[in-house]
Amino acid sequence: MNVVAGLAGFYLLRDPDDEIAHLLPSGRYEIPLAIQDRSFRTDGSFFFPTVGINPMIHPYWVPEFIGNAIVVNGKAWPNLDVRGRQYRFRILNGSNSRFYNLNLSGMLSFTQIGSDGGYLPAPAVLDEILLAPGERADVLIDFSHLATGTKVLMRNTAPAPFPGGDAPDPDTVGQIMQFTVVSGRRGTPHPLPPTLIHIPKLYPNSPSRTLTLNEVMGPDGPVAVLLNGQRWSSPVTEMPRVGSTEDWELVNMTADTHPIHLHLVQFQLASRQSLDVERYAADWARLNGEPPLAEPTIPLCIGPYLLGGPQPPASNEKGWKDTVRANPGEVTRIRVRYAPQHLDPSETVPGINPYPFDPGFGPGYVWHCHILDHEDNEMMRPYRVIR
Repeated sequence: MNVVAGLAGFYLLRDPDDEIAHLLPSGRYEIPLAIQDRSFRTDGSFFFPTVGINPMIHPYWVPEFIGNAIVVNGKAWPNLDVRGRQYRFRILNGSNSRFYNLNLSGMLSFTQIGSDGGYLPAPAVLDEILLAPGERADVLIDFSHLATGTKVLMRNTAPAPFPGGDAPDPDTVGQIMQFTVVSGRRGTPHPLPPTLIHIPKLYPNSPSRTLTLNEVMGPDGPVAVLLNGQRWSSPVTEMPRVGSTEDWELVNMTADTHPIHLHLVQFQLASRQSLDVERYAADWARLNGEPPLAEPTIPLCIGPYLLGGPQPPASNEKGWKDTVRANPGEVTRIRVRYAPQHLDPSETVPGINPYPFDPGFGPGYVWHCHILDHEDNEMMRPYRVIR
């Protein structure tokens, strides 16, 4: 409810040694876009559901809040006047639950140069960009070849809930905002180098973790969503060593795509791979029981259940990430290093702290689904960094 009420905003972190910043639009030509969905009553006030889908079990919880209007930076379906030149847009999916698959009318393309944790290794020219709640994209759009008066729509084609829900109404939530090219000084974009930044290749030096995404069903749909079958209040089970690099195997046994977000670290997407989810879920339940679990989860090896080969990340997912889409029926492998991003792998050793602070001090950190309605009903777990 806090996010629906508007308690969300931008801050930009800039590298003083950024070697390509001078090639990019800046000032009035660099604009953050926070995209969110809302529902309004006829008097203009917000509508937010207050009765749950299983009210006898959970009085007010619904699995996903899906609004019927789109707001960008707090304005419903806005127009932005742009000059005939290139713009840099910092796009955030700030919705509670809605995914956006963004495209531009007139067959315009995007050039994505960054994701959650900074620049991509190379520019990615795309016809569409899929963003889950919490994901960010650093994007260039070139209006320099368009005539004055041209109108360009940013549109959305992602179903809600994602991926198996209803297609968006093209007259409402299928539209995000409009750009109108106005008169004024035009400009030609600077060419970008083929390499934007060097991202070190990570190598696991600690055992991998197999972690499941679970849903607890009630008479009228879900009553809770869980990580590894555990509630938030269960004892901490994820205790990575500082300086180590681990593979996390996220096994999605639900029907939803979950944007999984880790605090403290940026990680790299290693691969996605299909698995026989029905057989895996049945064997996992025989091993552990039905969630939520009262005892620590016993991991079930994914090897015998895998289908096909691992799929590498898309061109715009090859940068540093802190939020990754874990699709249903798949294993999403992320490579997580408990160290600052800029360090070479040779500079990180398990048990030796490379941070300028002690990450083991205090209450620790969390990992969670970034669908807010899920994280608020048990799909969040604590973790501790140890030596």
